Parts: sequence; C-alpha cells; structure tokens
Amino acid sequence: MASASQPDAPGGTQVSFPGNDLSVAWLLAAAAVLLEMLTNGRYGYFRDELYFLACSDHLAWGYVDFAPLAALLLRISRFLLGDSLHAIRTLPALAEGTQIVITGLIARELGGKRFAIFLSCLSVLLAPVILGNATRFSMNPFEPLFWMGSVYFLVRAINRDQPRLLLAAGVLSGFGLENKHSTAFFLVSLTIGLLLAPSRRLLLSKWFWFGALLALLIFLPNLIWQYTHHFPTLEALRNVRKTHKNIELPPLPFLRQQIMMLLPVSAAVWIPGLGFLLFGSKAKRYLSLGITYLLFLAMMMKLHGKDYYLAPIYPMLFAAGGVFWETAIAAHTRMRWLKVALPAAVLALGVIAVPLNIPILPVEKIVPYMNALGIQMSRTEVEDHGPLPQHFGDEFGWEEMVAATAQLYYSLPPDERLRTGILAGTYGDAGAIDFFGPRYGLPKSISPHQNYYYWGPREYTGGSLILLHYELADAQRGCQSVQIGTTLNNPYAMQEEHYTILVCRGSKIPLAEAWPRLKVWN
Repeated sequence: MASASQPDAPGGTQVSFPGNDLSVAWLLAAAAVLLEMLTNGRYGYFRDELYFLACSDHLAWGYVDFAPLAALLLRISRFLLGDSLHAIRTLPALAEGTQIVITGLIARELGGKRFAIFLSCLSVLLAPVILGNATRFSMNPFEPLFWMGSVYFLVRAINRDQPRLLLAAGVLSGFGLENKHSTAFFLVSLTIGLLLAPSRRLLLSKWFWFGALLALLIFLPNLIWQYTHHFPTLEALRNVRKTHKNIELPPLPFLRQQIMMLLPVSAAVWIPGLGFLLFGSKAKRYLSLGITYLLFLAMMMKLHGKDYYLAPIYPMLFAAGGVFWETAIAAHTRMRWLKVALPAAVLALGVIAVPLNIPILPVEKIVPYMNALGIQMSRTEVEDHGPLPQHFGDEFGWEEMVAATAQLYYSLPPDERLRTGILAGTYGDAGAIDFFGPRYGLPKSISPHQNYYYWGPREYTGGSLILLHYELADAQRGCQSVQIGTTLNNPYAMQEEHYTILVCRGSKIPLAEAWPRLKVWN
C-alpha cells in the first residue's frame, strides 16, 4: 500500500493526502458537488431546461434535436426529487463529481500516483466549461461519464490484457449514443486511433465486436425512431449549416477557445498530457488515446462544431498530464517546486474564473467583474446577444413572460379565452408556458419549433391565438386582425427575448393546414 504522504516541496516539505491514492479524487468530487448544490438555485431556469422539462412529459425513443436519454433521466429525477431548480440540477452536479473520480481512475491506470491524480482532478474541477456544464440540466454533464468511462475500461483492458473489459466500454458507448449523437464521432475517432496504434490487436478480439454489438443494440431504439421519422436530426443539422446559425471558427481561434474554456493555465497540464500519450516512451500502449483526440479535434474543426463539443474528451488528457508531471518531477529533483506551483496556479486562476461560470455573484455584478478582469463575452451562436453571457442570460425573463401572457389571456372575453391557444415561436417560450403556466391558470402551449412540432396544434383552429416570439409584420400577413399586447423587457434576458406579445384573431389559413409551413427545425 502506498504511504499516506510523500515529499512534495522544496526543503523536504510534505504534502499529505489521507488514505489511498484515489481518496483525493473523492474529496475533490465531493467539493465539486457541494459547490454546485450551494449555487445552482440562484438565478433561474435555463432556456433548454424548460424544453427538457416539456420533453420529459412526452417520453419517446427520439427527439428532433437530441437523443432520448436526457428526457428519461429528467423524468426519473422529477419523480424522485421534484422539479425545483436544485432538484433538476442534482444529477448534473453528481455527474460532475463522478467525472472527477473517473479522471482519477484513468490517471491511476496510466501509472499515476497521488500527485498525478490530484493535479488531474483539480484541473477537471476548475475547468470553466466542465464547471459550467454542471450548473444546469442538459446532455452535456453526462457526456464525459460515457466517453471517459469507455476510455477507463479500454485502458484497463490494455493494462491487464483482458479484452473482456471491452464489453463494459461497449455498454457505456451505447448509452453515450443514447445521450448525445456526437458520441458517434468520438467512437469513430477512438476506433481509428486503435487501428493506428499498437493496441490494434484489440480489434481482432471477439470482445471488441461483442462490445460494439452491445453499443449498437442499446442505440438501436433511437436509430429506429430516426428512420421511421425520416431522420429529423439530420434535417435540423442541415438547417443549422444552411443558415449559419452557429459561429464558425477558423482553426487557430478554435484552438484558442479550447485553451480558454479549460482555463489557460491548465494548458500546462493537458497539452503535456497529449504529448505524453503521443510520444511518451512509457505510454506507447496508450498511443490510441492521443490519436483519438487529434482525430476528434480535426473532425470538429472540419464540421465547424461548437468549441465546447470537445469538453468530454479532456479528462483523459488531464489524467495523462498529471502522470507526465509526476514522472518528470520524480526524475528531476530541481523541478520539485512544480509540485506546489502547478496545482497552486490552477487553483488560483480557477477560483478567479469560477464566478464567470456558476451563479455566485449577484447578477448586477457579473459584467463589472468581467470588465475588471478584461474578459469579453464569447458566443457560440450568431444571434446570441445580451447584457450577460448567454449561459447566464438564458436564465432570466421566463416567468415574467408567462405572467404577462396570463394577464393578456385573462383580459380576453371568457368565450374567446376558452378557444384561444398560446402559439410560441421557440421552445424556450413554449417550455416556459408549459412549466410556469399552471400557476397562472394557462393552457399548455403549442409551437412548431423542434420537437414541439410533433405535438401538433391540438384542438386549436387559429381563430384566436396569443403569439409569442412572432414579428408584427408576419402576424399581420397571417391574421385577419392583430392586437398588440405587452412588450417584454427584462434587463438581464437575452436580446431575442425582448419582444411584444400579440393576439392573432382569424388565422387566414386553418392552423392544422398551416402547421407544416410553420415548422422550424434548427
């Protein structure tokens, strides 16, 4: 058993960790979960969370713009914990803690001891993109669990010459595909990485193919759903490309964003980690992991993916970086000061960056804090404009919009009100009506956006509709008459949520007939 402490600093100073080597990973994981749970109820529901809440009421084997596992997880979470902010964000917080533990496990499998585990787990804990993903419910917090869980069992299979462990990797890969379709690009990169590395012998094992079959069987229900619905996800992705909805970064700015979103000082951990996997004499058996990263990076650049799509792959590079530095410092006694300096630098800059990614500050202090640090807001979509970074701004204005809609709804004559539908132009507005609306006595919304389109116009004919997120000119073209209602103006909401609520009377085309023309998949 390893000793409880080892020399870590100049002059014989000792840095001690309790228990075994992995205990520090568990401590950092607990700290991450605690930090998230103490802060994740401070602002409001995020736009996508309102959509996921609606989808969790309509469980299916697939959705237009995401794989089905997230809706199922949220349905289970709501059943067990309720649907308060803290409740629906508990699973993401636990997922972050689990991700940190998996990072420690990978570092240990790569040959790391306590310092390697500590440095790699600390880097993951304080990486802004990882920390931020865990503040809200989405597919993103769970993605690293499946990717890095698969890597962990792959490395164990290599180290122990036990290909049977690839069955576990296959199961995790299958659930990864059910969580987010971008997992397919990771798995293709990983398979090519295996093919180009000494570990290619695993591809000849029956266990590899059994694992691949398990992944396919787990993913099959969603694949069948996509086929029977004519692959709506591909249609939505094509629309994104056609409209240039996302900001498309050239290679060098894309690489810069990787460094920034992981904390600039942490580049001193993960970049040497990549070098360790690609060129390390003691890491030849893990070459496939380094190749996997390079291939996945190239794919995302070529496809103009959002910069954060690479976030789930970095824990393995942080783990490798921890092993690199632990090995280098052990071989060069003059470098022992780095055992204190490296984690101290990550911790110092990480603490400074925390308020930029999780809701610690009062909302009015966010922009002044960014200005004091000289940091500009980054965007991943062309239309992301607002006084706050989008990951904060999309948590404001929803209940105020619902309250304004209710006020207009109850101003209508009772007989008209009974046949009035609430037509929302985006899933954020529709989800807000569905979630907050019962408090105000509102009916469920309808919307042609994303998966709401499949839920249809229900019984509404278009005779009377409250319109959310529609332009006045468009409403005037489609309606016999238009009444102008309240203009929304929450000071912290994103710019697109500043619009005027309208009432459409007498749709010129019956709503059921117009529905296919209204469809928006983007």
